Amino acid sequence: MIRVLVKVSLIVFILCFTQLCEAKVKLPALISDGMVLQREQNISVWGFADPGEPVTVSFLKRKYNTQADADGNWKVTLPPTRAGGPYTITVNEIKIENILVGDVYLCSGQSNMELPVSRVTDLSGDEVAAYANPMIRHIKVPLSYNFHGPQKDIEPTGWKELNPVDAMSFSALAYFFAKEMYAKNKIPVGLVNSAVGGSPVEAWISEEGLKPFPKYLNDRALYQSDELIAGIQRTESLQRNRWNEVLYRSDAGLNEPIKWFDPDYDDSDWKTVDLFDTSWNNNGLSPVNGSHWLRKEIDVSVEQAGKAAVLRLGCIVDADSVYVNGMFVGTVSYQYPPRIYTLPEGLLKAGKNTLTVRLISYGGYPHVVPEKPYCVLFDNSRISLEGRWKYKLGTSMPHGPGQTFFHYKPVGLYNAMIAPLNHLSFKGVLWYQGESNTGRYNEYYDLLTAMIADWRAKLDAPALPFVIVELAGFGKPDGWDVFRQVQRKVAEDTSGAALAPAKDLGEWNDIHPLNKKEVGIRVAAEMEKLIK
Repeated sequence: MIRVLVKVSLIVFILCFTQLCEAKVKLPALISDGMVLQREQNISVWGFADPGEPVTVSFLKRKYNTQADADGNWKVTLPPTRAGGPYTITVNEIKIENILVGDVYLCSGQSNMELPVSRVTDLSGDEVAAYANPMIRHIKVPLSYNFHGPQKDIEPTGWKELNPVDAMSFSALAYFFAKEMYAKNKIPVGLVNSAVGGSPVEAWISEEGLKPFPKYLNDRALYQSDELIAGIQRTESLQRNRWNEVLYRSDAGLNEPIKWFDPDYDDSDWKTVDLFDTSWNNNGLSPVNGSHWLRKEIDVSVEQAGKAAVLRLGCIVDADSVYVNGMFVGTVSYQYPPRIYTLPEGLLKAGKNTLTVRLISYGGYPHVVPEKPYCVLFDNSRISLEGRWKYKLGTSMPHGPGQTFFHYKPVGLYNAMIAPLNHLSFKGVLWYQGESNTGRYNEYYDLLTAMIADWRAKLDAPALPFVIVELAGFGKPDGWDVFRQVQRKVAEDTSGAALAPAKDLGEWNDIHPLNKKEVGIRVAAEMEKLIK
């Protein structure tokens, strides 16, 4: 019995000793392997620990000592360092390796900044596949929002080196910007990508920065109630689920004995339409929401039969599910992403093959976007999908229920995705945003001016360079020239700011134009002027 008690006591002692010996220091997500630090400026290394915990930071054969304050926060400041690396920083027992010192840029805004390289491969795929550069690093700040106060850290993430595989998740604009800057200066480049598709400018401004705009502060105050947010999310989820349940149950294409995507289904009584025809998407005045079915027979040659292929279906408004010879091959749930579906070996047969698209419209006028790629691609051949299709309505539905995007509300993105960056030093800011504010162009000058001043104050960088990207052309007619004039005036009136022209790089049928390379080159040119 005594031996058992001794063994138990020894085990308890070992467990307690192990816990005491574990590192109590925690580093923020930004301070991690592969990071880039700003050259020739003070370097902050910070983190969290138990109150009073001693912290030793080692860098370039020097040690810097501090201790965590009463709230468990600590920070040390390293002296300015020339460009170089890779280096290692040690914090107590934690090693951060493969660190570069170079120029770090904050890349923010909405979807045209966030848009990854993977979305522009139609235009730039060969260039991306052929380029690798470990001197260029990128970190994507995960989407998060907070209405209660500034956060100390971002959600878990990590730095990536530029190579053909990891580059696919880089911001495309930032990728080409960094490539251009490195080619000119041969200085390592760090890209901190904190951008959110659809976000308005007021979501990126702090509470202090929005004091001149009480309406937006009151809007934020509404959502400081977690109970309210949870209630809205619960109600909207129920509404969406119910809408989809009714859609599914009433969709004839899914409930008839032979499903409409079955290759043996007889569609001879369906209406014949051109792929881009819109006669079916309305009742003579209003849009017809619900499910719409499109079918097409394609001829596959003996040489093409059995081979893997890529199905390109441009862009579809709003959502789609696609079947080939009765087999489900892919789905996209909203209108913007290109439809690129892989067809496995053995699916396509010689002769007639059936392609079926179930299009779902939640609101607005459903349609297939013209002047996009619509084809089946093989290694050395293609089958066009333009021209005549068979069409039939599956079911009509009322306008789909809305969804509250809480991360678009004022202050939320600042608190969760900008405030945690405040200890970093930056060479400059790339800002591509505005599409979500075009309907309120009359207040954009004041809001963007306030945001620039706010970020400079919070980052303790009163002359921090800002390059604003002009909105690219979109739609027929475009209609955004007044907004562009506001962007230009902000750049002209703000010291250390510039406007990179991009109107001519737009696409009338895509709010996310592919030519991010030229945008990146132009932003680099404007940044070079500001930092000289």
